[in-house]
Amino acid sequence: MLPLVENDSWLWPVAEKIERRHEDYLRTRSWIEQEWGSLYDFASAYQYFGLHYEADTDEWVFREWLPHARHVFLIGDFNAWDLTSHALHRIEDGVWEIRMKAKDVPGLGHRTRYKMYVHDGNGRWAMRMPAYTFYAVQDPQSKDFQAEVWMPGAEEAFRWGDAEASFKAPDFSKQTPLIYEAHVGMAQEKEGVGTYAEFTANVLPRIKKAGYNVLQLMGIAEHPYYGSFGYHVSNFFAPSSRFGTPDDLKALIREAHRMGISVVMDVVHAHFVENENEGLNRLDGSDDLYSYGGEAGTHPYWRSRMFNFSRNEVRRFLLSNLRYWMEEFHFDGFRFDGVTAMIYFHRGYVDYFGSYQNYFGDKVDCNALIYLSLANDLVAAMRPGVHLSIAEEVSGMPGMTASTASGGIGFDYRLAMGIPDYWIKLLKERKDEDWVMAELWSTVNDRLAAVPQIAYAESHDQALVGDQTLAFRLMGAEMYTNMSVLCPSTVVDRGMALHKMIRLFTLFVGAEGGGY
Repeated sequence: MLPLVENDSWLWPVAEKIERRHEDYLRTRSWIEQEWGSLYDFASAYQYFGLHYEADTDEWVFREWLPHARHVFLIGDFNAWDLTSHALHRIEDGVWEIRMKAKDVPGLGHRTRYKMYVHDGNGRWAMRMPAYTFYAVQDPQSKDFQAEVWMPGAEEAFRWGDAEASFKAPDFSKQTPLIYEAHVGMAQEKEGVGTYAEFTANVLPRIKKAGYNVLQLMGIAEHPYYGSFGYHVSNFFAPSSRFGTPDDLKALIREAHRMGISVVMDVVHAHFVENENEGLNRLDGSDDLYSYGGEAGTHPYWRSRMFNFSRNEVRRFLLSNLRYWMEEFHFDGFRFDGVTAMIYFHRGYVDYFGSYQNYFGDKVDCNALIYLSLANDLVAAMRPGVHLSIAEEVSGMPGMTASTASGGIGFDYRLAMGIPDYWIKLLKERKDEDWVMAELWSTVNDRLAAVPQIAYAESHDQALVGDQTLAFRLMGAEMYTNMSVLCPSTVVDRGMALHKMIRLFTLFVGAEGGGY
């Protein structure tokens, strides 16, 4: 019997299903290791696909996986956007390739812009962004996104330096992660979109001074719609150019590490933007290349495409994405967004999760669970002992933070997403004097002792996405009335006091305090 089941008698009735799920994971991992040597080597697709310069042959090589495409061309500044001068050739397994001697494409180099011109399986011609775009910029006139080569010369190339090599990440087996969630573009007081460089100079010192040991960055991967806060990703390997260059992001992470702060990326691997011009959707004309086909491939409320975790090409794409961000940018881990939407075909939109059959029925996407297990194996192997892997999961799926060896999914923590919703409900529906302390304690401390969780009073989900911050709920417009210490306000006094109490209670009881 798996340790996950052995240690939880509630799981005994579904032990056979858990065993079968675990065997599927082991079978998948075994196949990867037999075919590729290791999970780490399997997650190397970003080194093969996309546009790369090979110094040993003095060639530029571009590859893309487009199994249903009829013709593919590489276009860009280097050939004056000629639609047919540089044709790719189909090689194997749906992969297209072109090799170009550097002397034959003298215009191809640092900051060259490019795209693909694809004749897809439906007979349609379209300019498309490569799936493995490493930097994407938006043309100021046409507003069109284009891939851009980022390959500075030897003198300008980014260097991590000795301080990065000596960085010792916090050991979260011995200390509690104190997480500062931030959006680079919105983290500053200036009018307009903030930059990586401004965040490094203005915000990082405040984070360090406040005592945080983890910085969680949202909105990093490129996204066409700024109002999505980065959750409708188009280019999974491209740091958003709204905030600066790839080297600017590296400098931010290097400085955070110099301060002793781990950096976690809010990664979106549940879905991708439905936009065809900028993203993966129907890249070769088919609707099931990276996503499930038909209705299963579209989220009913987010209007985005859901990844098909049963395809090895998709698993490799996403695992390579994790390795890329950790290896090239030195991220220390990930907060996986939308895990509930990943692991259920109903995307989590059901009224009740009270029965264990909900966790092991035909509405569960077992392939998504296999992917997440592999992802956590990879992250743990790349940052042994100091990595962070956090699940945004609301259903209470058993085993989410249990090790993959024991039959679990392998996350280090799950977000306690019910806590902020509880505070909102309490502030909306009850007077202060009607709060019941026993209810507060049981709600904020509602978890299994063996399930590590990240407790928080509010996040971007409450503060930005169609809701209000706790401060606004407590004080509202009174914050802006008679803004002087000479004009005391009972509304503001109450609001400030409750704001502090809510945070203190949440962080103590919701984290390890509830166990005392």
